[in-house]
Parts: sequence; structure tokens; C-alpha cells
Amino acid sequence: MIVEEIMNDEPHTLAPTNTVVEALKLMREKKVRHLPVVDEEHHVLGVITERDIKEALPSSLRDEPNSPVFNAKVEEIMIKNPLVGHPLDFVEEVALTFYESKIGCLPIVSGGKLVGIVTTTDLLYTYIELTGATEPGSKIEIRVADTPGILFEVTKIFSEHHANVQSVLVYPDSENTQNKILSVRVKTLNPLAMIEKLRKEGFDVLWPNLPGVSLQ
Repeated sequence: MIVEEIMNDEPHTLAPTNTVVEALKLMREKKVRHLPVVDEEHHVLGVITERDIKEALPSSLRDEPNSPVFNAKVEEIMIKNPLVGHPLDFVEEVALTFYESKIGCLPIVSGGKLVGIVTTTDLLYTYIELTGATEPGSKIEIRVADTPGILFEVTKIFSEHHANVQSVLVYPDSENTQNKILSVRVKTLNPLAMIEKLRKEGFDVLWPNLPGVSLQ
């Protein structure tokens, strides 16, 4: 998946000469916490966030909208020369940039001009969609040997039970580097027959773990 598929392609923006109070008003009206600052040709000059504004204001003035501090231009407190992304960047690479750089938004630029913005909320929602958590279903976690073809062997069992696979996540087994953990979401509310079959085929089903409950 690429950034173009998840970005907001109509971001709200500010000019560098807009004031802090204008930035706050726009954030509250549009219910956003990050605003790119652009020039007349839509080149990105900076980013201003709700946090930047809070940090720029002395605590004693935050509840005084008539304070001269609110009339300061956003260019005085914005983050200048911010990191930017491209519409064709991969979402996982952008997520890594967020994590490593500890940022909350990324202006997306093409041809030198702002074309969108991605926030941590966009990334989180994308993750939720990719896992299939928004749809009814069941999650099954299985410890498997890290060998070629193992995913086919597992999903074949779901196919035999006519269960649609909504998502598959693969992550390392913290107990054994020779294994992987498969986290599979299937479109069924009763996965017991599949769990029984998986165990009969020798797979180690970690979740659901049903102590004291027989699957026979």
C-alpha cells in the first residue's frame, strides 16, 4: 500500500503570516492538530501543531485569548523545513519514519508542492483496516516453523472449512527464532472446528486458548 491511498489529499493549510489565534481557530473548526504552512505556490515552508502552540505560550496566558502572544505569526513558532513524504512512498516506510523521528504528521509533496498530509491517526486506522478488525470475525494465533510453504499449509485448512481469511500477520516468536507466529483473522464467529483441525495437523494454536474446554 502506498501513501497516496491513505493520505488526506485536501489538507487545511496556513500562510506564514497567519497568526497563532487564526491557527487555533482553524484547528478547532476543522478538528485537526497539524497544519502545513505553505507559500502562495503551495511549497511547504513548515508545520505547526497544537503542541507547538501550547509550548510557545506561557501557561499563565493559555486562557487569555486577548494576549499579544496570540497575535504572533505562525512562522515564528512553526517547525521549519519539516520532513516530507511522496505519494508513492510505501505506508510501512512512512510508519517507520513516524516512529524513528517521533513526529505526528507528514506533509506529502509531489513536484515540490503540497498534495496531502498523513497523520498518526491515518496510520492507525490503516492498520486497523488491514487487520480486518472492523469486520466480524475471529482471530487465531498459531506458532509455526519458519519454513517455505507453511503459510499455504495453514490457510489450506481454512479453505477446507470455507472460511474467508481477512488478514494474516507474521511476526517473530520471542521464545524460538526458528519459529514464526501467524495471526490470522477469519470471517467466522465460531472457529472451533478449524482450531481442532489445526491441532490435529500438529500446529500449535496459541489463541484462542481454551483451558478446560474440549474441542471434541
